Amino acid sequence: MFRKLRNRIREVHLSLRTKLLLSFSSIAVVLLISSIISIMEYSRMSSYVSELIADDIYSINVSQKISTLLDGYNLQVLTAIGDSSVTRLPDFDQRRFVASCDSLKASIAGSKLLPLADSVLYSYQAYMLTSLELESVIQSTFIDSRSWYFGRLQPAFNHLRSDIDNLNTGIYADLQAHSETFERGFYRSIIPGAVAVGVGIVLVLLLMFFIIAYYVNPVYKMLDGLDNYRDYNRKYTYTFEGDDQLSSLNTHVSELIEENRQLRRKVREYKESEEG
Repeated sequence: MFRKLRNRIREVHLSLRTKLLLSFSSIAVVLLISSIISIMEYSRMSSYVSELIADDIYSINVSQKISTLLDGYNLQVLTAIGDSSVTRLPDFDQRRFVASCDSLKASIAGSKLLPLADSVLYSYQAYMLTSLELESVIQSTFIDSRSWYFGRLQPAFNHLRSDIDNLNTGIYADLQAHSETFERGFYRSIIPGAVAVGVGIVLVLLLMFFIIAYYVNPVYKMLDGLDNYRDYNRKYTYTFEGDDQLSSLNTHVSELIEENRQLRRKVREYKESEEG
């Protein structure tokens, strides 16, 4: 009889273990999937925005090299005009400049900054066309070289520098926008994880309530009924709704106790009849 009861209890333990395993496994799956989504979203966003930021930084470096080339050349032109003993005309590395501009345009291809890069090239062409007059200006005795420099070349150079500054401003603004996008993307990528944690907490609370209400409390009630029968010989009357193994166990416990009570009553009646 009691071996049968132990077998029933063992079956309930296995069933409860399975249910708990499935419940907690579902929570783990939710958290795992959300973590994978967060990692994939962050990796995708990080890779994309990092490339944009790297292109912006590269563009800034190229723009600075262009400015350095032009500043050096313009200073050489000013030196040639101010020093009459200079016989060698300044030399400008146009190939390097054009290569830098092409590299800059390639790094910002498809961007709204491309028209600004084109403006730099147009201003450069106008500046270089004006600077080609330097040889004839120096050799001429009728043209004031300083007036030519400050009246023609310097305005073209200022316009070129203004276009370069506008390009730099645009690149820095683009870099700032991409940095802000990276920050927003980071917070957006952790949203699935935060939602999963919230859902996990809710599921854990619901699971805890379910376990306490449908398993823990009935087990305590069954133990109280068994203690009352064992200590005070009271009838086992605890019942609850359900169709699982725990409800079946409660039914079998009630039947076994009732059989035991009948057996004890028969033994008592037999002893009384023997004594009589």
